[in-house]
Amino acid sequence: MIFKETELNDAYIIDLDKLEDKRGFFARSYCVNEFKEIGIDFPVVQANVSYNRYKRTLRGMHYQQEPHGEAKLVRCTQGAIFDAIIDVRADSSTYMQWMGVELSEQNYRMLYVPEGFAHGFITLENKTEVTYQVSEFYTPGAEKGIRWNDSAFNINWPVEPRILSEKDKSWSDYKKLVNK
Repeated sequence: MIFKETELNDAYIIDLDKLEDKRGFFARSYCVNEFKEIGIDFPVVQANVSYNRYKRTLRGMHYQQEPHGEAKLVRCTQGAIFDAIIDVRADSSTYMQWMGVELSEQNYRMLYVPEGFAHGFITLENKTEVTYQVSEFYTPGAEKGIRWNDSAFNINWPVEPRILSEKDKSWSDYKKLVNK
């Protein structure tokens, strides 16, 4: 795997290190030792699949509060997404900053999302499938979210969403959430 640091502390874009021949290629998409070599302890406890029928479906921005914080390794296995993350760790030098990257079945790219980051994506094609491995079990009482268009962040989504859940539409402004 080829780890590329992003502008946000502890977040990485990961490209496959492909061994190619006439059959195609083989590549490792996760290795605990390679993650540890760059200082990431990422024990996978759950793997999830998100299938999205329609282009411009938005899911996010989700995270879990401590002590149930979860890191994620996200990959688009069919179609394409714009994946966005926000650093919501108050003690981080990149606190309240966001970044986005396109993940697709063509580029095989992955995004490592550390604990303490909100995560979401918008589909760029119909019939898009996203897989992600997580370091913590889903804990409903720890679930938090940030509205996709919260002006505190001004995420530059490449397309306007057409489909989102009622829950994702109704998340509070982040500043209201942290000032409670």
